Amino acid sequence: MSYAISAALQTAIYQRLASDDALITLVGANIFDALPPGPLPQLYLTLGAERVRDASDATGYGAWHDLNVAVITEEAGFQSAKAAAVAVGDALVDADLTLDRGRLVSLRFLRARAKRESGGMRRIELTFRARVEDS
Repeated sequence: MSYAISAALQTAIYQRLASDDALITLVGANIFDALPPGPLPQLYLTLGAERVRDASDATGYGAWHDLNVAVITEEAGFQSAKAAAVAVGDALVDADLTLDRGRLVSLRFLRARAKRESGGMRRIELTFRARVEDS
């Protein structure tokens, strides 16, 4: 198994989201790995949990990464969150990301879950599956 590509994959995903024009229009620079101190914006993204499993074979090391991106809003209803979630998917699915280490073989949408949270917050958890190889 190789977890060695995890940081490179997260960096490439963050860079792709932060440079996507459609997403910038919706959330601006409000894409976080860790929430900043103070008041939060009305609509933002967080890079979240990750599950990794071995995909090594006779040709080398590799892994499957199931990673979450959350769209969170205080706005009433899910409309703005869903628009941002669509933009996230458009930016990531089949993206040709360059990693600092290893190689991205594929990146696809796996599932989503929309829910209301306490305090009137809305949250959409998007899960993507990446297949990476360590070179």
